[in-house]
Amino acid sequence: MRPATKHRVLGSFFTSFSFKGALGALFFCLASATALAAGSARIGTVIWIGYGPFYVADQLDLFKKSGVKVTMQVFTDPALIPPAVTGGSVDGGMITYDQVVSSVAKGSTMRVVQPIDYSNGGDAIVAAVDVKSVKDLKGQKVAFNPLSPSDFLLSYALQSNGLSEKDVKPVNMSPEGVPAAMASGSVKVGVTYEPSVSEITAMGGGGKFKVLYSSKDAPGLITDVLVFKSEYIKKNPEVVKALIQGYVDGLDYMSRNPAEAAKLIGKVMGISAKEVLEQLPAVYNPTLAEFPKVFDMSKETTSLHTSGAVIAKILKAKGEIKAIPRTEDTYDDSVARSMMKK
Repeated sequence: MRPATKHRVLGSFFTSFSFKGALGALFFCLASATALAAGSARIGTVIWIGYGPFYVADQLDLFKKSGVKVTMQVFTDPALIPPAVTGGSVDGGMITYDQVVSSVAKGSTMRVVQPIDYSNGGDAIVAAVDVKSVKDLKGQKVAFNPLSPSDFLLSYALQSNGLSEKDVKPVNMSPEGVPAAMASGSVKVGVTYEPSVSEITAMGGGGKFKVLYSSKDAPGLITDVLVFKSEYIKKNPEVVKALIQGYVDGLDYMSRNPAEAAKLIGKVMGISAKEVLEQLPAVYNPTLAEFPKVFDMSKETTSLHTSGAVIAKILKAKGEIKAIPRTEDTYDDSVARSMMKK
């Protein structure tokens, strides 16, 4: 319950002369107090289409039924969320898995409790139409942002085709700067994300550039996750459960009411419902039943054991981390597993 609503209920209780009304109001207030006593959580987040299920849950107050008050704290820079979680200024956070690997390698006890979304074509290697395959990248200048999802996607694509980053000429560039660089002709290949991908492929009437490789080819490699510190998970499993259930309920609402959900998500993101519906196919939100694909040992890129190995290798090679943490030390699936058994 939001504080303003609670204050209005208390006011009606103290000014009501109806025994029946007062009794009802008292019951409501006690129930509200019990719900708030069950727990609260401050969650660090950024504006990102993949977080739609949580935006819907927050807008519709779906966490309320679990007796947990959830406050979404929006950060302008996602890099600030891991230290905020580790330092305790927020209880949990929505970040990319590479941030988890880096943080755990540096001593943080943050753990993934659930996947939120996979990039599903939203990140891509775009190239001039005369670049026929990933193997043709050998010797090419490639514009991308180091130590970012773009870097991980490029490295995995090269690795899958018998190449390495040593076979290309890296050009350090922000994802937002790639379209202009490709339009000017300074580079023929770039790695970026939507809406820059669509901007590039539309250049020259759509006949100048193409998507050479995208996150659709490596589902799960670029994954957004919900994290809490291990100590918090042990002390507050019901709060963690409430967050996961809110996601599940939000995703269900999106499935049953796509138009209304798009309006709710658009309100949070500051875009139209139409734009939300256009952006949603670029990400994939897994259902609770699909969570094991993320935590189970597998060679598929949907598994943290596979994506984590790719990410950690890059981070270590570039000096971002000194040692590669065990994948098992980057997640705690105990709460999610308990929910799947029911």
